[in-house]
Amino acid sequence: MSSARVFFVGGLLSFRAQFNWLSPWILVPSLMVSPVAQILLFAYVGRAAGVGDDRFFLVGNALNYAAIPCTFAMTFAISGERWAQTLGLVLVTPARRLPLFLGRALPVIVTGWAVAVFGLGVGSLLLGVRLEVAVWPSLLLAVAVTSVSCTSLGLLMGAACLRIRDGATLGNVVFLVLLVFCGTNVALADLPAWMAAVGEWLPLTHGIEAARSVAAGAPLGDVAGPLVRELLTGLAYGVAGLATLGWMERDSRRRATLERM
Repeated sequence: MSSARVFFVGGLLSFRAQFNWLSPWILVPSLMVSPVAQILLFAYVGRAAGVGDDRFFLVGNALNYAAIPCTFAMTFAISGERWAQTLGLVLVTPARRLPLFLGRALPVIVTGWAVAVFGLGVGSLLLGVRLEVAVWPSLLLAVAVTSVSCTSLGLLMGAACLRIRDGATLGNVVFLVLLVFCGTNVALADLPAWMAAVGEWLPLTHGIEAARSVAAGAPLGDVAGPLVRELLTGLAYGVAGLATLGWMERDSRRRATLERM
């Protein structure tokens, strides 16, 4: 079996399998209505409090909500095999581990990117925020880089869920951490120093920073630094996730706990 086939076909089948018990129409309220509702909530809170502006809350919350599909879907693309008692079958295949698991990340990245772009488009119309046509190519790139880094975090969470029972609880906690620590609704400079320091090491932080600058009219070259930092953050989490998967697999084989619930 070629690595390319494992990457593309295997990843797509794994993503589709997540809806084997649930109608895909659940994506409408969870990935289309919810992000717009979050954008409007914090934008109107900001208006009432007289802080920030609509563009600040629009960009921050649109990108923040990309973390929902990126972390949850990537987590369950791995831990779901454990719950379905099929993880052993996946791991005994001769397929290489890198394309096997990274292929599962590709549809997740695309979904997270689409959710954030949908939130930006609809949110800008509802709030009356003008995003010039010229900023969209750079903005789409910033969203893509952010989706990659958040999916890398989801890979690490999925690896941890080979030992942790409740991936949904872990996902909710991580989403709230990203909401608070990454400058989504409060600028990093306004957070306590220790919170800002934590946020510097999390996915999403530098992606939001770059996207806000681009949305305000900054050229792509001016945000190369934050985008590279966001990409490097995602790479670090991705390497940690793959390493943790390998360690969990070996340790679970040794302890005979691979599919123990």
